[in-house]
Amino acid sequence: FLAEKDQERIRSFVNRRDWNMQTTGSGLWYMIYQKGSGVPVESGMFVKLNYEIRLLDGTLCYSSDSTGAKVFQVDQGDETQGLHEGLKYLAEGDRARLIMPPHLAHGLIGDGERIPARAILVYDITVMEASRQKIRP
Repeated sequence: FLAEKDQERIRSFVNRRDWNMQTTGSGLWYMIYQKGSGVPVESGMFVKLNYEIRLLDGTLCYSSDSTGAKVFQVDQGDETQGLHEGLKYLAEGDRARLIMPPHLAHGLIGDGERIPARAILVYDITVMEASRQKIRP
């Protein structure tokens, strides 16, 4: 029931902005709004991202402007399941939006800092680098 309600809220949010987004079987919404020309991101690759994470009401939770670029290995580490999934639809240089229902983000409890419980998150990301080799922050 809650997952259905989350999808309704996301659909309404997307429709109000007239965004043309794709959905995945897990409930992730994504949209590439600027295509890059680099290598496609695959599981196990290292990525470097510039990002903003917002709540549906527009509240900024985190951004690379204040915390620096994220560097991590796809399908490894502490990032949200939705981010790992969404990256595999992107390539180096792409700019994209990802909308994650709570079960793909920080779930029932939030992150204990800036993301509240059961939050739907809107990620705006730029894939700065994607490589099989480790990337420096």
